[in-house]
Amino acid sequence: MIENIIWVALGLLIISSLIPQNKNIRLTIAGLGWVVFTGHWMLQWQHYYELEDYVNLFLTIFAAVFSCYLGYILIKKDKILFRNIKGINTLTSIAMLTTASSIAGLSYFIFSEIPSMNSWIITTVTDQTVWLGSILGITISRLDWNLIAVNGYKVEIILACTAIESIALFVGIIASVNAPFKKLASAFIISVPVIYGLNLIRNVFVVDAYGMTWFGDPEMSFYIAHTVIAKIGSMIALFFIAYAVLKILPEIIDMIDGLLNLVGGIFKNAG
Repeated sequence: MIENIIWVALGLLIISSLIPQNKNIRLTIAGLGWVVFTGHWMLQWQHYYELEDYVNLFLTIFAAVFSCYLGYILIKKDKILFRNIKGINTLTSIAMLTTASSIAGLSYFIFSEIPSMNSWIITTVTDQTVWLGSILGITISRLDWNLIAVNGYKVEIILACTAIESIALFVGIIASVNAPFKKLASAFIISVPVIYGLNLIRNVFVVDAYGMTWFGDPEMSFYIAHTVIAKIGSMIALFFIAYAVLKILPEIIDMIDGLLNLVGGIFKNAG
């Protein structure tokens, strides 16, 4: 059921992105897509609640509310919220967000929901993690299609270890910008391949730190390497990558500004 909701929502968003902006039906189809996406987010909250992951629980609820309201105003075609604010066309920003979400969602859920693609990307990352480890002089044993080990300590490579979430996000945002191909290609090159390469380094670091007990016992070594050092390093890397992409494609800032004005308009009207 969840999978069907995802594909229906993405299908509607993709269709709306292909329709010229001067066609009113584009707004209606996009609105329906966002409303259906609300159903997807509403089905996620219990998972994060059971894991006691309250940050993602809050983000999931916010995403559901935002998607529902965005769908509502697109279907309603609220002219007040679509007015130009400080020179930024809010409707254009919503169109960019819709395109970015459809492409990013498709890029992610192809690997998340289709078993053959899921196995392929995890197997590929596992292979290349072992290969990179050998290049760096680290002996990483391959135990299974998604299982590796250092010094006998096993680590399972899952979808989150492929960096597909970050890659899909950047692919979607870059593809939503109306800019010359050269600029789009430059933004892609300094983001997607770099994220993928850094993620392989991250995998090698975590499995070696865990297997060689760099920070005390194995469990503590894994926690510090994976949850502390790797996460902080990933955040810093993504910040600089995002900064570089924004320098190449300042249109993304316009989209963000338009969406912030939209959110401001929502609160203003609610008040």
